[in-house]
Amino acid sequence: MVFGWREARLLDVRDETASAKTLVLEVPGWRGHLAGQHLDVRLTAEDGYHAQRSYSMSAPADGDRVEVTVQRVFDGEVSPFLVDEYKVGDPIEVRGPIGRWFVWRPRDTTPVMLVAGGSGIVPLMAMLRAREQAGSKALFRLLYSVRTAEDRCYATELARPVGGLDVTYVYTREGARRRVGIADVVNAGWPADFEPQVFVCGPNGFVETVADILVALGHNTHRIKTERFG
Repeated sequence: MVFGWREARLLDVRDETASAKTLVLEVPGWRGHLAGQHLDVRLTAEDGYHAQRSYSMSAPADGDRVEVTVQRVFDGEVSPFLVDEYKVGDPIEVRGPIGRWFVWRPRDTTPVMLVAGGSGIVPLMAMLRAREQAGSKALFRLLYSVRTAEDRCYATELARPVGGLDVTYVYTREGARRRVGIADVVNAGWPADFEPQVFVCGPNGFVETVADILVALGHNTHRIKTERFG
């Protein structure tokens, strides 16, 4: 269920990359969320103009605390403010949680494949953290396509050895400079006959390419969940 607009305040900020930050918000009365859901953020100018954007939550539910990771978008209306100007203690309007399709629940023990393109890692990170928080034994594999090693969000956390989690990186502007292809999905994922849950998040073209590869490899279309932006 989506609730109305409410006031949140910034509790803390963490740098993820040179252009992305995690914002830790306090949202009084927050009723929790599922890993993979998002919220709306609304800014209001002095003349009454509203600018609204959706951001995925990057951590599982934690009382009134909500975390979102925001990537600065060139010429964006909202993200430059959130990344560069929004200060601890400042208010902001939020609404959510939103979305019940692109979610992972800790009670599900089937293998999971996560495929992220750029900032598409954000909702998938919430799933990884929810898995660890719940002590789930579900086996996870993450295929993360990003420009360079310096553009990786959560790099330190993903480098920690966590049981049942494999992480594979594909760099589009470093080293071999390649895009995700069939070999990457095969080597970094699960065989189709394992019937894994697959979550793919990233730019439109990236998501379409990965989804087509998964279908061609025989994965059940009902178990492929996608979320796209751009």
